Amino acid sequence: MLIIGLAGLELTAIERKRLCAPGVSGVILFARNFADRGQLLALVESIRETAGEEILISVDQEGGRVQRFRKGFTVLPALARIGVVYDRDPADAVRLAEEHAWLMASELRASGVDFSYAPVADLARGNAAIGSRAFHADPAVTAQLVQAYVRGMHLAGMAAVLKHFPGHGSVATDTHIAIAEDPRPLAQIRAEDLLPFAQAIEARPEAVMMAHVRYSAVDPQPAGYAPYWIATVLRRELGFTGAVISDDISMAAAGTVGGIAARVEAHLAAGCDLVLACFPEVVEEAIAAVAGRRPADPARIAALRGAIGASWDELTDNPQRQRFIARVTALATPSEG
Repeated sequence: MLIIGLAGLELTAIERKRLCAPGVSGVILFARNFADRGQLLALVESIRETAGEEILISVDQEGGRVQRFRKGFTVLPALARIGVVYDRDPADAVRLAEEHAWLMASELRASGVDFSYAPVADLARGNAAIGSRAFHADPAVTAQLVQAYVRGMHLAGMAAVLKHFPGHGSVATDTHIAIAEDPRPLAQIRAEDLLPFAQAIEARPEAVMMAHVRYSAVDPQPAGYAPYWIATVLRRELGFTGAVISDDISMAAAGTVGGIAARVEAHLAAGCDLVLACFPEVVEEAIAAVAGRRPADPARIAALRGAIGASWDELTDNPQRQRFIARVTALATPSEG
């Protein structure tokens, strides 16, 4: 039920205890947990020795400004760079989306990480938190590139996570620091922001992450707390059968229902399978909130482990990887290099 954050480069005694607590399904790693590939491999091994081989290990490795592991990994450009290519050469942009995804996913799988929270399916329409993380402003273009990205992740043996459902790109507020409200009518959301998700689900992603945005003309609660968005739209109307993941419960926009325990309970009651507790200071209360609860659907969780990927040595010897690196990194701006 919970995916929890860790404090540093090695597990502490209290973190070993937390990893074994009922209801903890996985961990999410950040730049604070990474020094280099050798340290990462040691941390991954320690996590699995403590909690078992089935524990999920995840990260945000989108590229651009949201890439937690850099030293020893390919430094990936922001997805918006691929959208720029689309405007002059759609076919090449689709290939680049697949290659970007394959590079990201294959390097993580070869380092013992199960999945990245990718791809971003939001529209590039000025949101402060999304920005260049989104492919494009056009829903149809975004849908095509998101589908390609999911294919690339799958080719590398990694599960895909569409985010942030039903679309975070068209509201200006950054949900990390403030409550976000999108007042548009449902018909407009369906025709625009929801379209990339609806089409990308056809590529069979394993999970969808919810937005901490309140779509006030549709439901009074943020989407991750709203059974309407999860049960009615995502599951019944779009036919999605994979895992539903909350955004981080530490974010300001998650606070509309109360404290940490209330946030965990509201996400689970709305239909989330997994709840993100990214900051160590909220983990203890989140664990207490799930005590005695029925665990998430094992099949949905198992799908997030992906397939067996190539080893790092196999990647290094793969000429395809070198071609992809050359093509993908050529898109980066100086600040991304």
